[in-house]
Amino acid sequence: MLLRTMIAAGLMGITAFAQAEEPAPIDVQITVNADKPIGPMKPIYRFFGADEPNYAYMKDGRALLHDIGQLGAPPTYFRAHNILCSGDLTPALKWGSTNIYTEDAAGKPIYDFTTVDRIFDAYLSNGVRPYVELGFMPEAMSTHPQPYQHSWRPGLPYKEILTGWAYPPKSYDKWRDLCTKLTEHFIEKYGRSEVEQWYFECWNEANGLYWKASVEDWYKLHDYAIDGVRRALPTARVGGPHSAGSGGKFTRDFLEHCLHGTNYATGQKGTPLDFISFHAKGAPTFVEDHVRMGIASQLKAIDGGFKIVREFPELKNTPIVLGESDPDGCAACQGKQLGYRNGTMYASYTAASFARKYMLADSNGVNLEGAVTWAFEFEDQPYFPGSRVMASNGITLPVFNVFRMLAKMTGQRIATTSSSELPVDRIIAKGVRDTPDIAALSTKEGDAVSVLLWHYHDDDLPGPAAKITLKLTGLNAADYTVTEYRIDDTNSNAYAHWKREGSPVAPDADLYSEMKTASALQTTGPAKSITVTDHAATIDVTLPRQGVALLRIQIPKN
Repeated sequence: MLLRTMIAAGLMGITAFAQAEEPAPIDVQITVNADKPIGPMKPIYRFFGADEPNYAYMKDGRALLHDIGQLGAPPTYFRAHNILCSGDLTPALKWGSTNIYTEDAAGKPIYDFTTVDRIFDAYLSNGVRPYVELGFMPEAMSTHPQPYQHSWRPGLPYKEILTGWAYPPKSYDKWRDLCTKLTEHFIEKYGRSEVEQWYFECWNEANGLYWKASVEDWYKLHDYAIDGVRRALPTARVGGPHSAGSGGKFTRDFLEHCLHGTNYATGQKGTPLDFISFHAKGAPTFVEDHVRMGIASQLKAIDGGFKIVREFPELKNTPIVLGESDPDGCAACQGKQLGYRNGTMYASYTAASFARKYMLADSNGVNLEGAVTWAFEFEDQPYFPGSRVMASNGITLPVFNVFRMLAKMTGQRIATTSSSELPVDRIIAKGVRDTPDIAALSTKEGDAVSVLLWHYHDDDLPGPAAKITLKLTGLNAADYTVTEYRIDDTNSNAYAHWKREGSPVAPDADLYSEMKTASALQTTGPAKSITVTDHAATIDVTLPRQGVALLRIQIPKN
């Protein structure tokens, strides 16, 4: 009895100490004005991509494409590298091949669309449209074909991926013909009206590691590719340059070339430009004993790219697609600084960064149409190995639930303020290093209001929860309900469930089923009634550090 009493007293002491040490929550006031629209909620988040095209038709790839397609209308798009590469069709990290182009002994082209069809069929059968990247150089066409397929793996120097696929063609006419034949094939297989809704672009980051020749050679490659596509489909949607980062002078000179330069393929003035694309990456580091994100780097690149486009008045309304927009630069890489990927930090970063993409587009007066999340899945890898993916072994990660939340937000963005929101210019200048960024993005369609909340900090360290008082104004009826969807350690988080079960290398069938359930977007409970007085209501929410919530406020159905 005495021993039990001593143990109980000790436990009570530990509990009391823990309670005493629990930091006080941060009081946050957020106001949403449903009567004040600020712009359309464009579905800019409905774009995904990956280096490895062959994963699309493999078991977990098909499963994730299904999940992406289930985001609903309008359709999502998928961009992939390596769809023109030669090889034996065996996928690998940072690699893929279709063997679409070979030549006979006399140098006559041989086209084989079998594997490209498998990839694009996998997209379209799941409600996902292709974003066609014309790259990279087939082995038989490359000016430096050997070595061709690389053997890179995480930890090795990144430059080892640069082999024969990164060089110009021996014949630009054959390169153009390949682009024409491919587009003609797409039209024949999928129909003109379908293919007209795709995006077509040439290459990837020619201002970075991916192009082993001059800028002028790349202009020529681009012009011949676009001319080849347009020969088959004059109404094809074409663009570029898909620069590394905003591109700076590279992007500026490319836009000048497309608008006023001499087209290498046609000899005429200018190259068609239906959309503009550049990339934006964050810069995470490992500081002392934790990950520190670099959201400032990503937002700075976005703002810089928008400002370049603004220099050309004739491009004011031209759509912009952020061709890769991510927290870091290499999805297949692993390392201590990339330890944010499996958990809620990736989710809160994504919510905070997407909200700022809308803000930066508004402030720069540009037409942002999309932002490609460069993350898919890696087939037959360990569970949650630390790669930048949307799913692991068929289990979606917490970050994917942010896209499920965004898909529920339609109509008009509406005015929203937060006492703990960091201005976007401050984030670009200093990151989120002192106080956290606790803010919201809100929309309204009809009488329904959606509020996306996040509690983000660059440093992956414990911190106090946010005690949010959310005031809604401009409501149109007396009766509303609120449903809260949540991403945190206990909701919409298969990774946390797997860790609680001991992080098994091979989960059994029961645990796998539990993880599938835990990976879905979950609510904190049934819908609750809220009181509306003078068209206003107040909702209280407690959101943990790195948590994300979506509140759906609706008139209840009879």
